[in-house]
Amino acid sequence: MKTLGLAFIAVSAFVFAQPAAALEPLEITWVDLLPEERPYHDPFAELEYSQISDLANLFRIEILTPDEENDTARARASEIRERLVSQGLDPDQLFKQREIVMNQRRLAATESNPDLIGKIVRLPGYLLPLEMVEQKAVEFLLVPTVGACIHTPPPPANQMVLVRYDEGFEVNELYKPVWVSGEMRAQSHSSALHLVDGQADIETTYFVKAKSVDIYN
Repeated sequence: MKTLGLAFIAVSAFVFAQPAAALEPLEITWVDLLPEERPYHDPFAELEYSQISDLANLFRIEILTPDEENDTARARASEIRERLVSQGLDPDQLFKQREIVMNQRRLAATESNPDLIGKIVRLPGYLLPLEMVEQKAVEFLLVPTVGACIHTPPPPANQMVLVRYDEGFEVNELYKPVWVSGEMRAQSHSSALHLVDGQADIETTYFVKAKSVDIYN
């Protein structure tokens, strides 16, 4: 009986410990937010700079501003086409491939990692306040690098996280990193970030309803 009693206590302790262990946040990095890479053929990576320049000029003349074509523009387009074809390139096929490449790059920059959705995670980063209540940030962007979005183009949408923290985090300095813990969700969102020199519209892929925000150490 004593042995069975000890065994029951051990099993019970294990069973009841599981929910607590399951709630331990998974510590992740910004690389983990990226979706699985989808291989695709990028013919432009194999071209010389002069060929890419010719394609860009031809695309501008024939596709972007066809209504503004004149004899000079048409002659220029014909000259570019002949040069590209003589180099073994098919401009029309490359224009079609351009759409595929752009779409793949867009997906790589905006898709989420499904393995993280619904998980309790812990992620370090720098916060940019979006909504303040009594000097505390209750909604903010978490970004991977110091100063991101302030004086530089914003990171890709899946390299930023919109965070809601009802308790609020007192912002004393923007350039000190923090830890954010909470459930990771896939939720596209557009935010207006107000800066000293204007306003930036930011697109994000992820959302976290934070359980805690702590100074990074």
